[in-house]
Amino acid sequence: MKEYTDLKDHHQVKLKELNKKYNIISLLRFVMFISFMFFVYKFIEKNGVVLATYAVVSLALFLVLMRIHSNVSTRRKIRKQLIAINEDEIIYLKGDKIPFENGIEYSNSKHLNSFDLDVFGDESLFQNMNRTSTHIGKEKLSELLQNKLEEHEILENQEVIKELSGKTKWRQYLSALAKISGDNSENYNKLISWSETSQKGYNKVMLYIFYLLPAMFVVSMTMYMIIGGKIFVQIFVPVLIINLFLIISQFSKINKEITGSSKISKIIKYYSIIIAKIESEKFESSKLIKLQEELKVKTQKANVHIKKLSSLFSNLESIQNGMVAIIFNGTVLYHIHALTAILKWKKEHSKDMKRWLSIIGEVEALSSLANFSANNPDFTFPKLNSNLNIKIEGLGHPLISKAKRVCSDVSFNDNNFIILTGSNMSGKSTFLRSLGVNMILTGIGAPICSSKADIHPLNVIVSMRQSDSLSDGESYFFAEVKRLKQIMDSLDSERCFVLLDEIFRGTNSDDKQTGTIEVIKKIIGKNAIGAIATHDLEVCDTTNDYPDKLINKCFEVEIIDDELHFDYKLRDGICKNKSATFIIKKMGII
Repeated sequence: MKEYTDLKDHHQVKLKELNKKYNIISLLRFVMFISFMFFVYKFIEKNGVVLATYAVVSLALFLVLMRIHSNVSTRRKIRKQLIAINEDEIIYLKGDKIPFENGIEYSNSKHLNSFDLDVFGDESLFQNMNRTSTHIGKEKLSELLQNKLEEHEILENQEVIKELSGKTKWRQYLSALAKISGDNSENYNKLISWSETSQKGYNKVMLYIFYLLPAMFVVSMTMYMIIGGKIFVQIFVPVLIINLFLIISQFSKINKEITGSSKISKIIKYYSIIIAKIESEKFESSKLIKLQEELKVKTQKANVHIKKLSSLFSNLESIQNGMVAIIFNGTVLYHIHALTAILKWKKEHSKDMKRWLSIIGEVEALSSLANFSANNPDFTFPKLNSNLNIKIEGLGHPLISKAKRVCSDVSFNDNNFIILTGSNMSGKSTFLRSLGVNMILTGIGAPICSSKADIHPLNVIVSMRQSDSLSDGESYFFAEVKRLKQIMDSLDSERCFVLLDEIFRGTNSDDKQTGTIEVIKKIIGKNAIGAIATHDLEVCDTTNDYPDKLINKCFEVEIIDDELHFDYKLRDGICKNKSATFIIKKMGII
């Protein structure tokens, strides 16, 4: 937390300096504007080269100050965002709240683990990890959390996360740029749709005419100003009228390119700055270096092309300013040439756009994982193996605070499955979720809540939380059966890590016990690795028939001084103590 506090203080000092500079420049800019207007007035009143020179110099200084003012304004916005970013991290680490998007839109009850393990939604894994500020970054992080990577990709991500976790300032600067860009799903989709929509350009004859007419206007106007003569007026006036008719005839074509493009040029501008920061940073991990290489187009970097697109969009959008459109198009067909340039850009780079933005999203997603790693320095990056062995020392749930977290050692060998027993509230479900979430983190290259781990990454399949699907006309029981069918089908094609919590809760006790035992037999017959939690102690007898594949583990509860005492420690064997009746009596129900 000290790092975030120090960074916040640093940015606040810099913001104060920028505020002073901003106010001074604003005042000077106002003075230069008044000076310009004064000298123009005096020039009209008295004429004279000196007054004209003063007016020109005042205007030039005003324009320079406008540019500096814009630059300082942007820097102020970035500093404000950097302060807010560090404030959010401080709030988060204090445990006051989680001030980040929860990704509830990605929640899917049909996914084989994300719904049951609270990957999305309030206080979810996604919300705790998410530091993305672009739409595509959020998409990439959600995809990452729902799909296990190949072993070489996991190792690449581990390398990236280790490197980026030490680049806090760089990560936060990228996030600040994305936040002030105004990026969102609507504008992102508009941009992608624009890049993928083609429009026919002009043939060579038309292009020749578009260059010839402005040249005729400029030459005839210049000659008229130098030597006078009606003949030049008879040239540039008709050309002016023809140019205006031409721009009117092409307005629908121009409007097609800018329809719905509000704010897009601003977002593209910040995309170019973000990409420039990615391109210019010195990386050591192979994946980040590869992503940098993918941003190159022949000899030029992607940020150059995107910056140019931002400028082209701004040029084309200026047609909406009536006076500017009349003057610039009547003289040089400005917006037709701007349209030609943007169509040429699209033809050359539209296929690259989605890839460039995808790289921004990927870097943002990896930065989120790096931030998670930096916030949890005691977490470990598991070693990987391909021997179907899973050994985790000090396993805990990564979203439970360190002060409250109780950790356990657990291991699975090939064909190893745990039957877990324990009374209500003893910690069974939390333990299963700890296993599942840490296996997910292992599968994407993130550090896990453990002191030491050696893991064979496997796809995680879970049945822990099934709800009635009234819209589908499904009962709790049928929803649960469908999930178990999904699990069995998945196990037919690959080895998986399976977690089951009190299955068949929607049926009678005899069916529940028999069904649970048969499911366990079927699962171990398909060589699954994992655990099942149950209250039926008779289910534990199944280990006698499969001593090489099944292991009994438990969580115990003690009654001390007429109070329940849970230590949440994983033990060998079958639980002996029960708490349900005691709790019911304690509450005065019976």
